Amino acid sequence: MSKTTNPVRYLVVPTTEAAEAQQSARFGDRTILWGPQSEHLGRASRTAPGLLLVTQVGGSFQHDYPDVKPLLDHGRHLVISSADRPRRRSNNCWRVETLRAGTTVVDVAAPSAARVDPAVAALVAELSPTSYQADLTWFASLPTRHSLSAGFGTAVDFAAARMVALGYGVTRTTVTVGAGTSQNLIGDRPGTGGGGLVLITAHLDSVNQAGGQAASAPGADDNASGSAGVLELGRLLSTRSWRHDVRLILFGGEEQGLFGSKQYVASLPQAERARIRAVLNMDMIASRNTAVPTVLLEGAQVSSGLMTALATAAATYTGLKVETSLNPFASDHVPFINAGIPALLTIEGADSANGHIHTSTDTLNFLDWALSAEILRMNVAALAGWLEPTVTTPRTRPRPAGSVVSWGPGRIDVFAVGMDSATHHKAYDGTWHDFESLGGVVLT
Repeated sequence: MSKTTNPVRYLVVPTTEAAEAQQSARFGDRTILWGPQSEHLGRASRTAPGLLLVTQVGGSFQHDYPDVKPLLDHGRHLVISSADRPRRRSNNCWRVETLRAGTTVVDVAAPSAARVDPAVAALVAELSPTSYQADLTWFASLPTRHSLSAGFGTAVDFAAARMVALGYGVTRTTVTVGAGTSQNLIGDRPGTGGGGLVLITAHLDSVNQAGGQAASAPGADDNASGSAGVLELGRLLSTRSWRHDVRLILFGGEEQGLFGSKQYVASLPQAERARIRAVLNMDMIASRNTAVPTVLLEGAQVSSGLMTALATAAATYTGLKVETSLNPFASDHVPFINAGIPALLTIEGADSANGHIHTSTDTLNFLDWALSAEILRMNVAALAGWLEPTVTTPRTRPRPAGSVVSWGPGRIDVFAVGMDSATHHKAYDGTWHDFESLGGVVLT
């Protein structure tokens, strides 16, 4: 650790009690105030040589430097004394920089619900926790999904088959990871001619940082939760017709330094970049680390419109507490933002409290299925707005062409006449849905 000069006096207070100060930074419900060492900030104030902001994945910085006591701990973001500055400024898991005055590192979105859209509400209601949990469980059952492992290839094969069954056109691209190679998996579904493109992304790889490439790395939360989320959102969107194109991407090489997303963005022609309306990235969405179920939306100024849409969707269709940050770091939304493309990350709140990521204990035992379902409901509600529906009724309600109809790979519709003489419909798209009434009367 290295020392600096120019000591400051600082004080951490509830944000609601923070008075106007020359220098301050907000971290959700708390604000840190500081000024010259001679400035009076109250009895509880302390001094430090200077203040540094740490942004970390999980508790990675605290794991690497267990003796450093944060002056303010807000999970993904810490404030530390500059006396504790590490020799390295960053790695793939944490970053250290000077804390700037007048910044809102993390904000709390004020709930602002919109009027419920019946079509969006119907789409949100079709989320299948059973389907999502089955895919996540399958991914986490592999010994490892390290980017350079055979297990990663097996996971790509599984996900590709699921995308094809949902009607997506699938391609794979090679990703260079050090001296080895990995893959990106891409699934495309064209819209009806709107010309725009919406991306839904996650990294498929897992890692055991201490154990190495061959060590057990189930990666249930990091990031089977996000990868299964891509498949579940892809399933939901395949049941409707949209103006704009949908693209699902599962990246490789994320844990080694965002290789999959960096190389994908670098390969995009300018015309393709220009038509991207939104990039929704999911990384760790299934561990509840707070008393109130919380999601962090992380992006940059270019992402502000997306953040507003997601926060509104959360307030309208979920019970989530939403925090926001314009301090992007260490996930696959960052290369898009660096290229000026609107992108953001959805991640569980207070992810640093999850001490299991990047280890052999990132297993199903520590997941909260209700939290992941809420985050997925928020995401699909926002996606509906970005993609723009072209019809107001689900495509999963076809006209009967017989008592049993198969109209696509892995899709079956069953029609029956109920006791009320009306037609009823039951659908299978990887999981069975409850009967719905189509109305009408069948005469005999």
